[in-house]
Amino acid sequence: MEIFQYEFIKNAVITAVLINIACGIVGTFVVTKRIVFISGGISHAAFGGIGLGYFLGLDPIITAIPFSILAAFGIGFIAKKTKVGEDAAIGILWAIGMSLGIIFINLTPGYAPDLFSYLFGNILTIPFNDLIIMVVLDMIIVVVTILFYKEFKAISFDEEFSKVAGVPVDLLYFLLLGMVALSVVILIKVVGIILVIALLTIPAAICRQFTNNIKTMIFLSMSTGIILTISGLWISYILDLASGATIIMVLGLAFILSYLAKYLFLSIKKYKSSKEFCK
Repeated sequence: MEIFQYEFIKNAVITAVLINIACGIVGTFVVTKRIVFISGGISHAAFGGIGLGYFLGLDPIITAIPFSILAAFGIGFIAKKTKVGEDAAIGILWAIGMSLGIIFINLTPGYAPDLFSYLFGNILTIPFNDLIIMVVLDMIIVVVTILFYKEFKAISFDEEFSKVAGVPVDLLYFLLLGMVALSVVILIKVVGIILVIALLTIPAAICRQFTNNIKTMIFLSMSTGIILTISGLWISYILDLASGATIIMVLGLAFILSYLAKYLFLSIKKYKSSKEFCK
């Protein structure tokens, strides 16, 4: 408990809660709708916004917000409104965003401080100002989800039927991508652009093995993500390891263990059923 005397540890724990509010909500829809790699494309495209922030002398997180949203809408527009496939759209925006970020950083005089943390993350360096940004973005995500929960649920399970039923599928799809973009911005300083996709999807993937109820999955994903993120933070502190990578490794291990536990449970259940049948 003595580690909580440090301000940066307190900020890191608060951050763990805030990021998993976003991840629990958005990650559930991302995993259910199977648009995991879109979140990866948005996160890498967001590097353009990071570079723009360095170039303009602004907080890179602030400039990453509109850049990420534009990248998300760009992927959605190319995938929905052109003959280019979704995977191609992701690849195009992914490459353009990363390239723009590199160009902006090269054009910026001097050395770009903390660039490594934007690529790989460091939850221990989250300042109070970033916590305020996270709270605001979380509130936006929560409000939008409450307002359009039924519609998001419908398009996540059956987009074609939702379109026939009169649901504005395209509009909701772009809105969901916007929420993914906001989640990416929240996660960048914690696990970095390269590892965002893991924290956004692994908690939801773990919980989806045990429930198909969207509302239950959201709350389970939140709690699972908070526990695992703080566990990874604690392990990284004790062993003096990179916090972002350690958190992801803990999440990955938890996913493997949850899969094995479910497989073992189903095997035992199947074995008992076969024994009852033989009797």
